[in-house]
Amino acid sequence: MTLIDYRRPLSEQRPAPGTSTDPSAPGRSTPRGRLEVVGPLGPRFEEILTPEALDFLALLHDRFASRRTELLTARTLRRESIAGGAMFDFLPATRAIREDRSWRVAGPGPGLEDRRVEITGPTDRKMTINALNSGARVWLADHEDALSPTWDAVIDGQLNLHDAIRRQIDFTGENGKEYRLAEETATIVFRPRGWHLPEQHLRWVRADGRSMRASASLVDAGLYLFHNARELIERGSGPYLYLPKLESHLEARLWDEVFATAERRLGIEHGTIRATVLIETLPAAFEMEEILYELRDHCAGLNAGRWDYLFSIIKMFRDRGRRRVLPDRSQLTMTVPFMRAYTELLVSTCHRRGAHAIGGMSAFIPDRRDPEVTRQALVMVAEDKQREASDGFDGTWVAHPDLVPAAQAEFDAVLGERPHQVDRLREDVHVTAEDLLDLEVEGGAITAQGIRQNIRVSLRYLDAWLRGSGAVAIDHLMEDAATVEISRSQLWQWITQGMLTDEGMPVTRERVEYFIDRAVLELDTEQGSRLPEAAELLKEAVLGEEFPAFLTNGAYERHLG
Repeated sequence: MTLIDYRRPLSEQRPAPGTSTDPSAPGRSTPRGRLEVVGPLGPRFEEILTPEALDFLALLHDRFASRRTELLTARTLRRESIAGGAMFDFLPATRAIREDRSWRVAGPGPGLEDRRVEITGPTDRKMTINALNSGARVWLADHEDALSPTWDAVIDGQLNLHDAIRRQIDFTGENGKEYRLAEETATIVFRPRGWHLPEQHLRWVRADGRSMRASASLVDAGLYLFHNARELIERGSGPYLYLPKLESHLEARLWDEVFATAERRLGIEHGTIRATVLIETLPAAFEMEEILYELRDHCAGLNAGRWDYLFSIIKMFRDRGRRRVLPDRSQLTMTVPFMRAYTELLVSTCHRRGAHAIGGMSAFIPDRRDPEVTRQALVMVAEDKQREASDGFDGTWVAHPDLVPAAQAEFDAVLGERPHQVDRLREDVHVTAEDLLDLEVEGGAITAQGIRQNIRVSLRYLDAWLRGSGAVAIDHLMEDAATVEISRSQLWQWITQGMLTDEGMPVTRERVEYFIDRAVLELDTEQGSRLPEAAELLKEAVLGEEFPAFLTNGAYERHLG
């Protein structure tokens, strides 16, 4: 297998001018592969898994699946080099791109000019209607961290998006309450699953007869674009996506080529697809400008994916000694220096290139049955969004409709009638590699409460995830796959690095296993609970010698097949 060489200039790694690797290019007679459905067919599945849609997915896999595999291998090699003592830095080979002040990204498409508040959430039918009616300017329709990727959920989400875009969606709850779309609704930005995830209910059969699981990224994005791109354009919007978990500009380049191929096949103008990239991995933080450059014809902006970013830091430095160990998750706020450096670099990078900078999601959520919890949530969210708006962000995320007014008020106070503040270049920002890598947290500590909290959150989330819910309210915080990845990664790192709590208690496998078993007994076991399986998954993730790169990958293969 030919691996990507991160040291070579970008220009040397592009196809030669005039060549094409597209199996559908004129004059090519390359044998084609096919996509086979191996999952059961539910109601209306045939509306999404049409022969034409499957042929489109086969085209994307024929062209891009092998490159995806190469890039995932490159991730592993990079991580191994970090474990061996290498360190992150801005890429010398791409210095010319960073220093060239002339280039800009495409910017927002119709309906994305003003993104001051975006609501995130899964794509079940009720949530789809509520999110579109929430008053937010944008809905992040999430098939990644907020999705438990059961086969039914994956295809049902595509059906709900298809219906919502055509305003053919309604829902009646068990209590008889009816849900319908309002006259004005949010602009949809769809988030497919990341490059690392497979879709085991579809198989790509190569032209040579060999088969493998399909790429979840190509499946999610491909089905969404195939069924909805033209409809969205005709309705005055466009096909917009959030791209998760990228670790390099070469992964962004792959997405850009996917978009260009999709546009040609679907007969829509080049650059119609617009993407916002989540900068939620440490490697990507060092390649923000290169990522924008690679996607410049299709790029609307970057987002500060704060929770996955913390997970990535822990994962990358998990075996690099105690200096790289972070304290309790509750102490990792957006005001600690390394997180400030990351977000300020993102804003200045985006605005220099004409891109939107979108802030992250505060985990606090209201409780309509508890006014005091709601009051505290609104205070915390307002404080978080005030900081983002003052720092120059053009918009932000919330996870609940009741938080939209509080977030919007903070951005209204800064933006007024302007749709964004891209013209604020933040030339006062000068972030170095050392700033991004200085993980010191003043007064930070590992506590017994922090250990127990990581365990309880992980167990409760995994229990819900195994039962089909990907976004879960736990102790008045919105938890998804990203926050649970932080929790279990911290436990593994604290054990393997031989850390002590602030009271001098060693964090050992035996002690953590005891806490897990006790938490299972303490937690309520309602009908349908899958806590025993959740505990098994958590133990495997935090007590073993090996560190699973992603907690949900193994769980998906074993439990959601």
